[in-house]
Amino acid sequence: MGPALAATLARLNIHKVKDLLLHLPHRYQDRTRLVPLKELRVGQECLAQGQVVDSRVTYGRRRSWLIALSDGEGTLRLRFFHFAARQVDALQPGRFLRCFGEVRNGPTGLEMAHPEYRDYAAPPAAPEGGLTPVYPATKGLGQTRLRSLIGRLRELDWPPDSALPLETLQFLHFPPADATNADIAKAQERVARDELTAYYLVMRFRQSQRQRQEAMPLPRAQQLGRTLLDNLGFQLTGAQRRVLREVLLDLEKRRPMLRLLQGDVGSGKTVAAAFAAVRAAEHGAQTALMAPTEVLAEQHYLSFSSWLEPLGIRVALLTGGQKAKVRRRILESLAGGETLVVVGTHALIQATISFHNLALAIVDEQHRFGVHQRMALRAKGHAPHQLIMTATPIPRTLTMALYADMDVSVLDELPPGRQPITTRLVAASRRAEVLARIAKVLDAGQQAYWVCTLIEESDESSAQSAEATWTMLQAQLPGRRIGLVHGRMKSEEKTAAMAAFKAGRHQLLVATTVIEVGVDVANASLMIVENPERLGLAQLHQLRGRIGRGTHASYCLLLYGDDLSEASRARLKVIRESQDGFHIAEQDLALRGPGEISGTRQTGETRFRVADLNRHLHLIPEIVREGDRLLTEAPARADALRLAWAEDEANLAGLASV
Repeated sequence: MGPALAATLARLNIHKVKDLLLHLPHRYQDRTRLVPLKELRVGQECLAQGQVVDSRVTYGRRRSWLIALSDGEGTLRLRFFHFAARQVDALQPGRFLRCFGEVRNGPTGLEMAHPEYRDYAAPPAAPEGGLTPVYPATKGLGQTRLRSLIGRLRELDWPPDSALPLETLQFLHFPPADATNADIAKAQERVARDELTAYYLVMRFRQSQRQRQEAMPLPRAQQLGRTLLDNLGFQLTGAQRRVLREVLLDLEKRRPMLRLLQGDVGSGKTVAAAFAAVRAAEHGAQTALMAPTEVLAEQHYLSFSSWLEPLGIRVALLTGGQKAKVRRRILESLAGGETLVVVGTHALIQATISFHNLALAIVDEQHRFGVHQRMALRAKGHAPHQLIMTATPIPRTLTMALYADMDVSVLDELPPGRQPITTRLVAASRRAEVLARIAKVLDAGQQAYWVCTLIEESDESSAQSAEATWTMLQAQLPGRRIGLVHGRMKSEEKTAAMAAFKAGRHQLLVATTVIEVGVDVANASLMIVENPERLGLAQLHQLRGRIGRGTHASYCLLLYGDDLSEASRARLKVIRESQDGFHIAEQDLALRGPGEISGTRQTGETRFRVADLNRHLHLIPEIVREGDRLLTEAPARADALRLAWAEDEANLAGLASV
């Protein structure tokens, strides 16, 4: 094939013949049965045929080509907005036409818009063949071309000892007409089992490769950690002490640490990271902490500065919006080794930045970074130790397979004094009561958040925008100081708005989910979330964690519209009844699928080709057992399976993540 087609296929992660074989349909169409025109129903996707009784181009608000079909008992119109003159000329009344598409209501009756069709001079023979596959496609590569390319795979000679399940893959590409949904699901599970096992084997392979690398060992040295502990001003929880022991023991070894630190909102991950940075600094080695947003980076910088600089450890903040002079000074101090700890955004991985001796790389909310960003930070040092942090609790079932290359620590205990948060579902029709509640809270000297899921008004959504809500609240709550922050604001504007709220100059902050992480205002005791059904439970839990950080009783009000579905109501009930992030994550997985949970590994990278963790989650314990068995009893088979699915590791669900 030519370079243009190759480039188009690359957008679907298809680079080799094997990739095309593994590019499986995501659904099927039944084009084996003709539906009489009189039996057509709105919403039905089906095969129909008739004789053309009219064909004309109309010029209304938009030019369109209308074709009227009749089979003697019923009628159907076909509507095309994109067409060529030769198509119109070729399809005259009297021709017979067979089409496939979705039936919808039109101005004059039932119609199909842009169906696939084929015309004939005489009534065509009865349809035959199997189910028609529908593939994930991309611009410039439609279903017809994909089916043609994949059909040519049948002409190839595949090795009989292939580690891929060739017969099952052929069944999924070319299912017979009598294949049932159960048959297809069984075949998909068979392939998914192989893919998940290969994923697990790659994780274990990466773990064994890491065992051969050599990092700078960081044993106990100057006891600065003890000084930090004495100066904190609060007691560490038992969970924090346990996790610290795990991290610091890892740092003493020559094998580079790769540890995932899971901790619910407010569980104290930053403190654990600070102790790790102190251990590196005791040896004159450097630490880099990369955060996904400037708001979160600045929050970490303020915490690290207050804890580490009294110990004589210089901490710097590096973000994209800094002035050239400030930036140049920081870069020089990093290259010279004077600055031992730097906190920043993706600005840390730019080519102009070099470290004197980077021994520890910390990535916070790592699922927000792409593969290459995380690898680029690691490449700034020589096999640095890595601490990966996430506030998205991950169900244990997923952790077993998705993080088999990492050691895992869990902060499962909140610091004493954290206030419980009362969460309530409130109908949007009670907005006046909510406004009265906000006024009471603000007048009592406390602060509040109003979270919106859109920035501007959209014709496609009933969700309130942040800007419209900000305008409304200024009118409804006169005399109160109301701030606004959203993702489209300039960096310095966001920072200024957050600083004003933290300092108390703003009483109420209207925000998008940009405040999900990194905002710590102890005086904030009330949060309103507009259209909460638009967000995942894990995200709602993260947002709710912005309140309840002080001494005030705190409340989170989920303001929903009139059209809340039963499924959305069931999900919101989970967040209302629980503050346990791990329980919420398990329920989110059960109710909605893995989405953002598995996204902790996969966001921004290739998804699994076949496996769907929503449908195949139950396989994971069995897959872990099978993977371990293969490594012990059949290492050659394990290697063959791993390489069959991940000849280049980065091709398998974004495996080159850390």
